[in-house]
Amino acid sequence: MAEQEALEQKGGGPKSDPPKPEEGIPPWMATFADMVTLLLCFFVLLLSFTNQDVTNFKMLMGSIQEALGVQYEDRAALSTPYADTSFKERESVRENREIVELGALLKKAIRAKDLTSMARVSTDKSGVMLRLNSQAMFKKGSVELSAEARKGLDMVIEAMGKTDFNLIIRGHTDGERPESNLYGSNWDLSAARAARCLRYILDHSDIPATRMKAVGYGSAKPILPSTSEENRSANRRVEFFYLPAGRSKW
Repeated sequence: MAEQEALEQKGGGPKSDPPKPEEGIPPWMATFADMVTLLLCFFVLLLSFTNQDVTNFKMLMGSIQEALGVQYEDRAALSTPYADTSFKERESVRENREIVELGALLKKAIRAKDLTSMARVSTDKSGVMLRLNSQAMFKKGSVELSAEARKGLDMVIEAMGKTDFNLIIRGHTDGERPESNLYGSNWDLSAARAARCLRYILDHSDIPATRMKAVGYGSAKPILPSTSEENRSANRRVEFFYLPAGRSKW
């Protein structure tokens, strides 16, 4: 007994069992789980506030693929609801490219025909606008076409022949009462000028009448306030709006 007590005092005797671990997860793990949950909620909120324009991204990728010559058609996708959306996106990319090309074509034609003093071209996502100053196209209060007007209309015809765009011809006046007794209002004069341009195009081309229409706006849509002769001259114009054939506005 004495030897056993001596061994226990020196640490050489039998050792006691280690303490049993506590039941359940460690306290630090519960704190860690709370922190991860809060971080997850934070990033979900951030994601919900962002604007992910998937359509524009797909349109951009479609343009890159076409430029690289990558063209494919997934037959299986044609039976899914997303096939129509993808087709519309591809058509929108194609139409936007054609709008830019037509705008460049008209600007080149204006310089070639020396019409820079009377013609202006602008483009946006809806189509191409060609503006011809009606002061150079018609005598005041008249619908008879000048030589410059015929050159401008020939340019319109050439552009129509190279595309499948539809055309809206818009007549505009300056708000002053027409001098001619043939036209009782600006509405009559603007509509008559637009119709005269349409008639010239039909007579000098084989473009179907179903691709064109003429509209008179009178002085309802001025570019500038009609407070000076210079502004009124800018407001007297005929607009040729080229609209892609697939656009619903037509």
